[in-house]
Amino acid sequence: MSDFLVQPDPGDARLTRRVTGVDHEGKAVETSVTMERPLTLFLNGQEIVTMMTIGDHPDCLAVGYLLNQGMLRPDDVITGIDHDDEIDTVVVRTQRKTDYEQKLKKKTLTSGCAQGTVFGDLMDEIEAVRLDPDAVIRTSWLYALSREINTTPSLYLEAGAIHGCVLCQEDRALIYMEDVGRHNAVDKIAGYMALNGIGPEGKSFYTTGRLTSEMVIKTARMGIPILVSRSGFTAWGVELAGQVGMTLIGRMKGKRFLVLAGQERLQYDADLSHIADEDQRHRRKGSSKDDAA
Repeated sequence: MSDFLVQPDPGDARLTRRVTGVDHEGKAVETSVTMERPLTLFLNGQEIVTMMTIGDHPDCLAVGYLLNQGMLRPDDVITGIDHDDEIDTVVVRTQRKTDYEQKLKKKTLTSGCAQGTVFGDLMDEIEAVRLDPDAVIRTSWLYALSREINTTPSLYLEAGAIHGCVLCQEDRALIYMEDVGRHNAVDKIAGYMALNGIGPEGKSFYTTGRLTSEMVIKTARMGIPILVSRSGFTAWGVELAGQVGMTLIGRMKGKRFLVLAGQERLQYDADLSHIADEDQRHRRKGSSKDDAA
């Protein structure tokens, strides 16, 4: 079992709500549903975006978002982060005067839930990314991570309608963040890494969502060479992973997975006769192919 630096707190009353309804037989039911609330992000004096989020870790979400959109540089000095829960705002203040006006003029909509966006010239910048060619991922690590992540108490298991992302090192899960959009969850991890001085060396990244171009771009910008998912791939995600030298592993359920880029990093050291197929109990409540989108 990993000693998580951060992990989900499904007992946090702010993150879910109990609601009543009826099931397919007309019987009364009560279930948990995931909360979502707006959070408006300011960079210095400029309003940047309003995001729909579950509301935890607003400082990490704000910093990670700005880094992954190229609106903050890795060497920028953050002088303050102010979060006002009453008016749902977070303000990131920097020592350097930022160039967000130009960034806001060039915007590309992506396939992320809740209209994720990639600002500026990230599609050009991604060509300059160089990921560690010597990084490896063992199949024994993959199976251990999948088992632990899928059984860790989470909103993913409690209520569904949410995505999870996990920063990993070998067979250890380090940082597990959740949100209504996978782009928010990955931004929270990027922000936590930046605010706590955690580098990408020796790391891999796990997500419950699809392996899209957005996920590949964000993971590559974080300097992480291995991206793993329970879900499937998009063609552009696979193409971009090949361009930046990323290992892309999808449809990771039980003993099964597919690798569509960076196969050379994989080391087959697990005995499949000792790996069980995914236990139905370890799938989130009400899961479906559409819910994992």
